[in-house]
Amino acid sequence: MTSDAMFIHQPASNGYYFGEEHPFDPIRFKLTVELLQAVGALSQEQIVRPPAGLPNMNELLALVHRADYVNAVTKISEDVLSDESSMLAEQYGLHADETPHFKGMHTAALAIVEGTVAAADAVMQNKTKHAYHIAGGLHHAFPSRGSGFCVYNDAAVAIEHLRRSYDARVLYIDTDVHHGDGVQWVYYADPNVCTYSIHETGKFLYPGTGYVYEKGIDRGFGSCYNMPLEPYTEDDSFLECFETTIRKVIESFKPDIIISNHGCDAHAYDELSHLHCSMRIYHEIPKLIHELAHTYTDGRWVALGGGGYDKWRVVPRAWSLVWLTMIDHPLMQALSDGTNPSLPDSWLQAWQSKSPNPLPLYWMDDMSSILAIPRRQEITERNRVTMSIAIQDL
Repeated sequence: MTSDAMFIHQPASNGYYFGEEHPFDPIRFKLTVELLQAVGALSQEQIVRPPAGLPNMNELLALVHRADYVNAVTKISEDVLSDESSMLAEQYGLHADETPHFKGMHTAALAIVEGTVAAADAVMQNKTKHAYHIAGGLHHAFPSRGSGFCVYNDAAVAIEHLRRSYDARVLYIDTDVHHGDGVQWVYYADPNVCTYSIHETGKFLYPGTGYVYEKGIDRGFGSCYNMPLEPYTEDDSFLECFETTIRKVIESFKPDIIISNHGCDAHAYDELSHLHCSMRIYHEIPKLIHELAHTYTDGRWVALGGGGYDKWRVVPRAWSLVWLTMIDHPLMQALSDGTNPSLPDSWLQAWQSKSPNPLPLYWMDDMSSILAIPRRQEITERNRVTMSIAIQDL
């Protein structure tokens, strides 16, 4: 295994918790870390906290978020029950069931931003080739409001920091099943930031954006690419569309660094989307991005966790595969060779009693448990038409 990778986690990120019934659960971090530890791929000593000496975090937030929004989040975090906090929450998108406000919200959300900025700095300062921050990837937050479980947009803040501190050309790759709208709109007019998102079409899924005609504006026209997929898309079509389009995009844009969002909610088990993929795509996605990083950016790659709501059966395996790819772990070679190693007994025994479903026994899925889609060929052909439109100018 190589040592050209850094695993970053800020403990305060565990406080980013909307409540017991909310699907965005920080237990996903613990499940993933313990799985990696169980296979000998990560020790406690290897988990890096963001170092002291980062730029002032309020100044970093101000690169993307409006002062009135940050002030509102801070106020709400300190006094969640007051009438003023309730009014501010309603005004700034931090209400109801989607992105409810909670005590300590500002501190926890800020810790996530801190982790992603630290990852970006570590890569650009040649402390490591790759950096992984599993708590990052809050891609729906906007400059003036929260949205889609996201309070602060850590990816957008890190990208702006990269632009201003290193004059870096940034390629943002988003493979979460939901369109990476917050990052896209922040950089819609910036020719030095290319946003690429592959996701379920917004015709049927939140946030209802990410169409192929969303290409950027002004000087940023042509630096935004979307690959919306039909509902019930399966592995073969997903991977065909992803590999074909992202290779074209990166060859055209020629970035200095890649930031990728590894939301794993395109899986057939995930209840918040309609795609029908298996663990196969979560084996192939980081492999391809890893290859592209070494081909185009001298290995400079920051990976973020993102979404994923089957927290027991899908997220720990999918997020672990990103790290296993970064460190060139033997498990990745075994999977590439067509074998399917079992998950460690110690991890299964520790968590099975807490999971509402039987935990998978192997790294890849038993495909007999995932029903085939009768309209597979029709869906594939529709995706190919969309793919040709998405990259027709490249």
